[in-house]
Amino acid sequence: MLENRRSMRYNFEEEDGGRQSEDVEWLPLQHHPVFSTPPDRDRDGDRALTMPKNLLACDGASRLYFWDSYKTCLHRLSVRFGEPDPTSLLAASPSKVLQADVQLNSEVQRISINRNGSALFLVGLDGLYVMYLYGRSSTKENTIICRTVLVGSEIYFDRNKSIRTLKVCWHPYSDTHLGILSSDSVFRVFDLSSALGQPEQEYYLQPVEPGSSHNATAICPVDFSFGGDHMWDRFSVFVLFSDGSVYILCPVVPFGSVYKWESVLELYSDAHMFGLKSANSKAVKNSNLAISWLGATFPELTRKEVHAENAAVLRAQPYALFDASISLQGPLRKVSHGVEDDSVHPPVCEGRAVSFLYDLVSKDSILVTAWSRGQLQIDALADEVQPVWKVGSPPRVCLDSTDSIVGLAMICESLSSDTSILKLDLPPDHTLWLGHPPPLLRLAIVDLALPRRSSSVLSMFVDPIISERIYCLHEGGVDSVVLHFLPFTNQTRGKEDMMRSPSVHPVLSTFQGEASSAIPLSGFLALSDSFGDSWIVGLTPSNECIVVEMETWNTLLPPIIDKVDKLIGAEVPKDTDSTIISKELLTGPRVVLFPPSSPHLRSVAADSIEGRSTLHQYFKLFHENYVEYAHKVYFELQHHAPHVKKILDDQHSRLCKAQKKILEVERKQENIEDRVEHAVQFHGELEECLQSLRHLPAAHKRSLSKAEREFKSELDRFRGVELDALRSSIEAVNARLKRYTHSLQANRSNEERQVSVRRIRHVEENEMSLLKASLEKLSVVNSENAKKVKVVESALKGREIGT
Repeated sequence: MLENRRSMRYNFEEEDGGRQSEDVEWLPLQHHPVFSTPPDRDRDGDRALTMPKNLLACDGASRLYFWDSYKTCLHRLSVRFGEPDPTSLLAASPSKVLQADVQLNSEVQRISINRNGSALFLVGLDGLYVMYLYGRSSTKENTIICRTVLVGSEIYFDRNKSIRTLKVCWHPYSDTHLGILSSDSVFRVFDLSSALGQPEQEYYLQPVEPGSSHNATAICPVDFSFGGDHMWDRFSVFVLFSDGSVYILCPVVPFGSVYKWESVLELYSDAHMFGLKSANSKAVKNSNLAISWLGATFPELTRKEVHAENAAVLRAQPYALFDASISLQGPLRKVSHGVEDDSVHPPVCEGRAVSFLYDLVSKDSILVTAWSRGQLQIDALADEVQPVWKVGSPPRVCLDSTDSIVGLAMICESLSSDTSILKLDLPPDHTLWLGHPPPLLRLAIVDLALPRRSSSVLSMFVDPIISERIYCLHEGGVDSVVLHFLPFTNQTRGKEDMMRSPSVHPVLSTFQGEASSAIPLSGFLALSDSFGDSWIVGLTPSNECIVVEMETWNTLLPPIIDKVDKLIGAEVPKDTDSTIISKELLTGPRVVLFPPSSPHLRSVAADSIEGRSTLHQYFKLFHENYVEYAHKVYFELQHHAPHVKKILDDQHSRLCKAQKKILEVERKQENIEDRVEHAVQFHGELEECLQSLRHLPAAHKRSLSKAEREFKSELDRFRGVELDALRSSIEAVNARLKRYTHSLQANRSNEERQVSVRRIRHVEENEMSLLKASLEKLSVVNSENAKKVKVVESALKGREIGT
């Protein structure tokens, strides 16, 4: 039945080029012809070691992408999982070839695909390109020409090349937004649907105050990671610096990204419940900022007529607080037994931090930091992430012609906080919404025992099936690290397990006797199917593909521990025997050998003494073996009948439940399709209403409120009094300047008093320079005030239009 389900799932036609499935040859992935192409040996291999290299990507369904550095093209492979046997991984041949429509001026180091599989970025040392995977067909067979664009060329890839991209990543809640961390300590968010050269959002990171740190590594970022689908983590960006310190940016939301209604509503309710009702004024202030930000970014939260039944997801609107910038929370400190440790990382971690990974496992947010000497520092957030703003530091906002925000930039500074109060045993009222960064709970330090001469480039990946398993890719191969202790997940499940160290297993080794002969992988993927099977795929520099099947069913099993001491004196339950029929009965009755008899037995009469003795002996043997075996079978079946009936009833009930769930899923699928159709129709009606409302005259304007009237009067006073005073002072200075100019001309015509004229000219020239400097200062002040008046007037007009 399982094989039938697998074969039914892949009974499809090729959607590209109209080829039928029977025209495709399915080969093992490691034997596919695209992996036999000779590598490009003319390129410089030392440059590739400056960043992690990965030339493989997967769209999460059944398509695998491979960048061929030799032919500078992208191969798209359709794959089958578990055919013909559950351990195999097949790929269709020939593959589709995706060619860029522009010349790539950079060697590709890494590729990655977005959520819906519509676009893929190719990043190198000299360029970042985005290839849209649905293009036009070419004259060549199985070749597609794809539109390819260059991103961030005005910032990163100029002729000077002073700014390098450290990490590029797709945003998990948007298909068109890229997050880029660069060497100038700026985190930028690019929107591919609007401007490709300029970022949508810019965050200038200042982890330390200027002049307060003598360690240059404290201000050098190396990696970042977006948060997972948990509370405020989904709006967070975790940034790693080279000294091992971790900072948090929250909230960071791309304009137009989509989030679940229930998730955002949970944050909104949490801020009302634990923030506004707090006895601490600071908590009330921080929660008010969060509530105002949520209400403006997701306006549906403040509308009573909008519910989860009408809106399953929410789209983020462009918004930024007027007088506050996001704070850079950190560095995150380690806590242990309720007392905080001031050290950012222990002395056992050698070298510098090179890579970072965020892993969400049920209720636990796991942070993994990789060091250049091969150590992995594994921590868990001991508290929830919450948004923090610095009031009084307004952001820089870019508006369009309709006064809508199209871009923003802000300076994110690290706030000094009292870290001595951060303890694990404090009640929630003493920690929530106080602006403190969440502390870290140290889980383990894992040493991969890499050779000293190995490269410092490490990258980490999360297993798609078992989120507790982390793959670490280094120069020597691939290692698997499995977490067995999760503090908050085990607590919610009612487990009281002791803290267990992670288990480390080498999965793939590329060492060839010595560390100097190690060959790093050029690509890595972790694949899985819907049946729970998992594989890892590796790509060597010689374009050889390696496929390894990974076990999933026994990865998280606890070790077998002998607990005989605890079982002494305990009652053994009666139903411990789970066997239905004993093995003795299943083997049947014993084979009975007939006793030796005389050769004249057939001539003996049955009623004689010798005949009766022989028959009695045969009857006794038959009774001892077959009749007693029949009685044992009878009583055994009678004894196990209720047990068998219980098992059958349990299986029947489980079957009924499964059938009900299947029917419920089918019913929900129909409801979802109806809701989608209704949502599309409602969206069209809303667009029609919006078009009709735009043609209405703006005659029904409500009057300004008292605060707005006071604000307008203050603007009028500023425009009518202070600007007039500035203009009058400028006019007076101009008049004085003209008088001094005429006096200079009159003095120059007097040739008889040359000595006195020189002295007077020297004094007057000094006065002239002072007057010119004061005039320039006044003109600068005047221009700045005029700009401020224009900004305030535009804000006032926006309020009047909005009302």
